Amino acid sequence: MKALERIVAEKLLKIKAVKLQPGNPFTWASGWKSPIYCDNRKTLSYPALRTFLKIELARTIVENFGEVEAVAGVATGAIAQGALVADLLGLPFVYIRSTPKNHGLENLIEGELRPGSKVVVVEDLVSTGGSSLKAVEAVRNFGCTVIGMVAIYTHGFPVAEEQFQAANVRLITLSNYDAVIEEALKTEYITPTEEAILQEWRKDPAHWNPQD
Repeated sequence: MKALERIVAEKLLKIKAVKLQPGNPFTWASGWKSPIYCDNRKTLSYPALRTFLKIELARTIVENFGEVEAVAGVATGAIAQGALVADLLGLPFVYIRSTPKNHGLENLIEGELRPGSKVVVVEDLVSTGGSSLKAVEAVRNFGCTVIGMVAIYTHGFPVAEEQFQAANVRLITLSNYDAVIEEALKTEYITPTEEAILQEWRKDPAHWNPQD
């Protein structure tokens, strides 16, 4: 049986939640040029896959963060995923905004979180790690302990790994960039030449130039 990361990579590629276009790069919101685009919100539209990911994320939490007392999803991509996981585990759920609401209670954390709780943060995608760790900081500032983070997928950027280590956050993902590339090669989604481009991009994504 294939390792879980390869199985998840295969499923993400199949529904085009992950797209690879080395010859026609995407432009991210950050302005970066990228040969890959990941939109895990698409997984919510496929009931069997949605259930599979919910079960695997919940299993990952139970096996690695058994003392969890609450689940927090990062807005907006992981709100649904986090709520599904919290429901399966029978735990309280909150979600964390990227910025405080500009009216009413001006909440950054939506829902009811008990100070002192041991929290696992759920993400759909980890890129540079900036928004994910901002959510961790919000939970910590609220007086809770973040015992870990789980996510569907990570690009595995060195800068993200360094930031998570510096923030003392253990991150576990169901799949990753290496597994996606391996699966894409095996199924001839990409050629060896395209694989070389994809590997070169990850070394320095902020300065990658597809024209080079």
